[in-house]
Amino acid sequence: MINSLIIVFVLTLVIHTAETLSYAVRFAGVKLNKIAVALSLTGIIVLVSRTANLIQAPLTAKFVDYARHHASFPLIDYMRFILIASSAGTILAIALFPTFVSLFGRVIAKLEVAGSIPKLITSVTVGQLINTKHYLRKPAFSFYYFRYLGIPKRLIFLNVVVTAFYTVGVLASLYAAHLLPAYSTTASQASGMINGIATILLTIFIDPQLGIITDKALHHEEYRNQLGKIYIVLMTSRCLGTMLGQFLLIPAAYFIGMIVKLI
Repeated sequence: MINSLIIVFVLTLVIHTAETLSYAVRFAGVKLNKIAVALSLTGIIVLVSRTANLIQAPLTAKFVDYARHHASFPLIDYMRFILIASSAGTILAIALFPTFVSLFGRVIAKLEVAGSIPKLITSVTVGQLINTKHYLRKPAFSFYYFRYLGIPKRLIFLNVVVTAFYTVGVLASLYAAHLLPAYSTTASQASGMINGIATILLTIFIDPQLGIITDKALHHEEYRNQLGKIYIVLMTSRCLGTMLGQFLLIPAAYFIGMIVKLI
């Protein structure tokens, strides 16, 4: 099972790195004043994330099946290790943020010429891939980023909470299935109970605020210069959310178990 755990770790790392790098797409679009074109590129990020998730999800469920027949199997330790991968992926995305802002800026320019993502992908040459080394940027981290930059403190807090819910949603439902063998099928499909709360918070409180922040950056040069630092703060709050998920995993599993019994 160790080999499967390593694969799940890597896939989880890819999922959270890709999702967090969506901020780089937004920032590149704002810098070029082409936010609509930039947002169309998020389809590539979603594709990478969902493809990795298609493989990761059944492999993670396999641990639950194995634990059902092997009482000594440390299922909770495996799940906590997977959560570490989500934190590591977010940290990796923060480190890659300057590089991908530069790289996505070039991709946005190429997309305008190509006209569509399939044409953009097929137009890429080996020489262009080799030249991507020129877009490498060294990350510069400073505690200055955590100073108040006009970001509502509620937004930072909610971003932590929402990320924590999304991070543990599937794992909590699988662990609930392990805790309640008689309701295992129902519990394993109940991740929406946790993710639903996160979706409501995201839709009502976070997405509109991100839209306002981005709009201000598009129309005010001074605010645009601060946008990169704001995104660093938001990505850091995502990282804190993945860490908070370590503490929410078991309570979320018991919450799902409680609801499943009531259904």
